[in-house]
Amino acid sequence: MDILERKIVDDLLLSYQEVGGINRIDSANLPSRPAIAALCEGLMQILFPGFLETEAIESENLEEETAQVLSKIVYALEKEIKRSLRLLSEENLKVKDPKDLASDFLSELPNIRGLLRTDVEAAYEGDPAAQSFEEIILAYPCLEAIAIQRMSHVLYCFGIPLIPRMMTEWAHSKTGIDIHPGAKIGSHFFIDHGTGVVIGETCVIGSHVKLYHGVTLGARSFQKDNEGNPIKGIKRHPNVGDNVVIYPGATILGGETVIGARSTIGANAFIMNSIDEDSLVALSEVEHEIKNKRNHKEAEDNGQS
Repeated sequence: MDILERKIVDDLLLSYQEVGGINRIDSANLPSRPAIAALCEGLMQILFPGFLETEAIESENLEEETAQVLSKIVYALEKEIKRSLRLLSEENLKVKDPKDLASDFLSELPNIRGLLRTDVEAAYEGDPAAQSFEEIILAYPCLEAIAIQRMSHVLYCFGIPLIPRMMTEWAHSKTGIDIHPGAKIGSHFFIDHGTGVVIGETCVIGSHVKLYHGVTLGARSFQKDNEGNPIKGIKRHPNVGDNVVIYPGATILGGETVIGARSTIGANAFIMNSIDEDSLVALSEVEHEIKNKRNHKEAEDNGQS
């Protein structure tokens, strides 16, 4: 190690001593990001058998293939859950067993598959460009984001720290769709295009809801306690009723905001108050100035405005 490298190391060691809160030294490991990514990929294989493998799966080998993938997931999931539970208090830790939590979660996978089937149907019916279920499963980022969120939501409801959020952020990094694991989402959910969609922790979304890219279902403000610290665990994000369509760029904020069933929210709308059922929300028409490009350039060349 040369002199410059030695100085950098010394400066970093000093920083580790002086800057607290972002170090985890002499402590047991927390969940591994690569391990969570591998878990997500394995779980997607379980949910959509035959779609994500490099080799075809024959029906006579399905049981064996499923058992092999599941065995790897069980081992890895128990390990990561055990690591995540280190963040809990001793009292909470006593009532949570990693093996039981992993088993309870995996027992929910058939139910999650049933919901995902409705999401595929919603995408097929909601997008004229969709040619088949196969195309949606293999090529639509929204399905991957929704599948991971539906699984992470189960772990979130079990009170498991870190892992649910790490899963949804893995999906976020791949798809550009940010859905918090705490959000409650009904059946037949479709996000068209998807990039830039943000759905907050306490959001409740009904069935047969369709969102477009750039939609935000967020918090209006953050309530604070007497010492100025944000109050955690309160309702901050809107509710969206059944059969609602929300077009690109719309922003809907607030824990008391409810979008009534069968409503349509137009592009770029900004909403902080509840909307009645069967409503259409659209921005007022904006006048556009339209000029002939050729004539405009000729006028500029002649020194005319």
